[in-house]
Amino acid sequence: MFGVVFPNRSFPLDISAFAQIDTFHWILDMNTFVGDSYDQVREICIFLLNNFTLPPDKALAVYIQSPGSPFQYCGAVTIARPSAVLTLNWPEPGGQLQLTAANAAPASAKIGVSVEDLASLPSLDVVKEQGVERVAMRVGENLFNYMQSFCGVDGSRLIVPTDILDRWFKKFQERAKRDPEFLKSFQL
Repeated sequence: MFGVVFPNRSFPLDISAFAQIDTFHWILDMNTFVGDSYDQVREICIFLLNNFTLPPDKALAVYIQSPGSPFQYCGAVTIARPSAVLTLNWPEPGGQLQLTAANAAPASAKIGVSVEDLASLPSLDVVKEQGVERVAMRVGENLFNYMQSFCGVDGSRLIVPTDILDRWFKKFQERAKRDPEFLKSFQL
């Protein structure tokens, strides 16, 4: 059905590593995987396996839960987007009290995967995300070119005036006010 990899931390894990709660929900107990250092696991790659067909209006949603906190949505995969690398921004632990028996295992962090209606999930607009990245890269390139025009060379180091960022930002803002097309040029 699906598999996961924790980049730089694990080999591929298939659905058998997860405890199946019901037909549409699975849980991976991070305590058995990495112990208390779950918050050091910062990314998960989830992917659909070749023999699994998910209806086009459904998605496999990924959630994370620190001990004592509610589940938090991270992202999803669909037939149109069969794999994704998701950032795991673990919530602060202890948001909710968990009552356990004296001999019960302590609460642990969990990763949950569930089949859900695609329409009920936040947008998976990859094109929009790529557009934002492209804008950021073009603005960074503009800053680099501006700074380079003021650089002096001292051996293998570039020397720039200390107020260069302020001057660039002021110039950038002024140009954006004067020319509405200026900012649109970064979206190409």
